[in-house]
Amino acid sequence: MVSTTLMKLVAPCWKPSVEGENSNNRGGDVSGRLDGLLWYKDSGHHVNGDFSMAVIQANNLLEDHSQLESGPLSSLESGPHGTFVGIYDGHGGPEASRFLNEHLFNNFKTIHGAEFTSENQGMSADVITKAFLATEEEFLSLVKKQWIIKPLLASVGSCCLVGVVCSGLLYIANAGDSRVVLGRLEKTVKQVKAVQLSIEHNASIESVREELHLLHPDDPQIVVLKHKVWRVKGLIQVSRSIGDAYLKRQEFNKEPLLAKFRLSEPFHKPILKAEPTILVQKLYPEDQFLIFASDGLWEQLSSQEAVDIVQNYPRNGIARKLVKAALHEAAKKREMRYSDLKKIDRGVRRHFHDDITVVVLFLDSHLVSRSYWHGPLLSVKGGGGVPAST
Repeated sequence: MVSTTLMKLVAPCWKPSVEGENSNNRGGDVSGRLDGLLWYKDSGHHVNGDFSMAVIQANNLLEDHSQLESGPLSSLESGPHGTFVGIYDGHGGPEASRFLNEHLFNNFKTIHGAEFTSENQGMSADVITKAFLATEEEFLSLVKKQWIIKPLLASVGSCCLVGVVCSGLLYIANAGDSRVVLGRLEKTVKQVKAVQLSIEHNASIESVREELHLLHPDDPQIVVLKHKVWRVKGLIQVSRSIGDAYLKRQEFNKEPLLAKFRLSEPFHKPILKAEPTILVQKLYPEDQFLIFASDGLWEQLSSQEAVDIVQNYPRNGIARKLVKAALHEAAKKREMRYSDLKKIDRGVRRHFHDDITVVVLFLDSHLVSRSYWHGPLLSVKGGGGVPAST
């Protein structure tokens, strides 16, 4: 899958930075580093504490070798009142995840009623849902515009996980199978426990299959077990996404789309949904950190294993530490050494592990509870596809 990571600030928590404003501030180096197929930014400061980011790529080049099939991106904007985090894990191509990277946060800022203040009056579950659906409509409009010249765009989609920390509240929205886990200090046992905050939408989960059957009672083939994997209509594992127009609108499930994506029977309502499931909760001093990651991480590590790593190692470089721990597990499952796994080229690497995108957001309680941050604005963008020559 095409993993994209995005961290930004919700408006008016976020204000456009003046050019050069953050060049010599405590935000430090904003560029990140590249090590083979791994992009990382080991540490930085956001409005609520520190953060760490990393992206590892496993997918291949496009057939014409003009660009990467998967181009994981990461971005962070930080300002006076809050933080926006996004994990965009694409499938079928990079277009949907890149589109989310470019448009979703702007839709957050421009949705009517989303004029965020220090009292977070503009942020709500309704605003988040509207931003998701507005971005979905924009992408489907792009699919329609390019239908004749690029019909394959109808088969491209992306999972979308968003987190917003603003004025002591945490908002989580998810469409797809990425996951966010909270590390919470349990004082009675003096341990940091993992609390999964996001609801995943993958047909491998029984409750998701039940939901699909309830939504499509007249379709006994709505979920099919294919090659020991549950798939919606035998085609896709996730039940919610942005994009995947061929399973949203009948007009995109016909020629000139490739036959392997076309259904034998017409459908009259969307098979996949774009609406996210949303959680809103107050943050407490016991809440230590958040781990946002695409499913590539969670295929290798449990939520508690990831929390234990973050809790027991230094903050600096912790996202990279999680990625490497996942790769060690992937190598172990194939009975090979980690050093040998690292030598495998992209494309072939995909048979051993998925793209992995990780953002670790530390929550310093004295920063979470305050209403305004006087530190510098911070903007970080990284990943974006490893050069073909590496």
